[in-house]
Amino acid sequence: MNRIELFEKELSYIKNPHFRENAEKLLEMLPDYFFEIAASSTGKYHPSFSLGDGGLVRHTKVAIRIAYDLLENEVIGNVFTNEEKDMILLSLMVHDGLKDGLEKSKYCIFDHPLVMANFIRDKKSELTLTEEEITLITTMIESHMGQWTTNPYSKAVLPYPKGKYQKFVHMCDFLSSRKYLDVKFEDNNIIN
Repeated sequence: MNRIELFEKELSYIKNPHFRENAEKLLEMLPDYFFEIAASSTGKYHPSFSLGDGGLVRHTKVAIRIAYDLLENEVIGNVFTNEEKDMILLSLMVHDGLKDGLEKSKYCIFDHPLVMANFIRDKKSELTLTEEEITLITTMIESHMGQWTTNPYSKAVLPYPKGKYQKFVHMCDFLSSRKYLDVKFEDNNIIN
């Protein structure tokens, strides 16, 4: 499977080649399981399109599509610069990249937003992102779970989204997980 081709449409939403190239690098670094697993191991928290083989990829594509449509809307998107829009899309592309951990666990790990953000920080020498860009991208990823900052089975406490970037990324991830959504796919691509 070619990871870049799988996300070809979503990568095309990222206008600046600098951010697109870094998104491609991060996609190549993700573990194979990201491209295979369902978005929810239990099926309780995500709509039917994000269940089964490749469900996490479909969930991610829907979150990106929601973001893209909102960012292209002049009333909503005009509060972000083009570079900020690209970083939002990049963040959503990899926000669940380590959902089952660095080494695949049986179930989603609660602190996966922190694990993914730290992974990006650890890989900064392989990326061409500035410190400021890494900080913005990783804080959006760390807080994408929104109000769900604690879990009785984990000692981790996730950051609550603050500011327009973090809240926007959380909103897109949250909307992509709503069971009332009925997004149609063909070959893991959204049917328009």
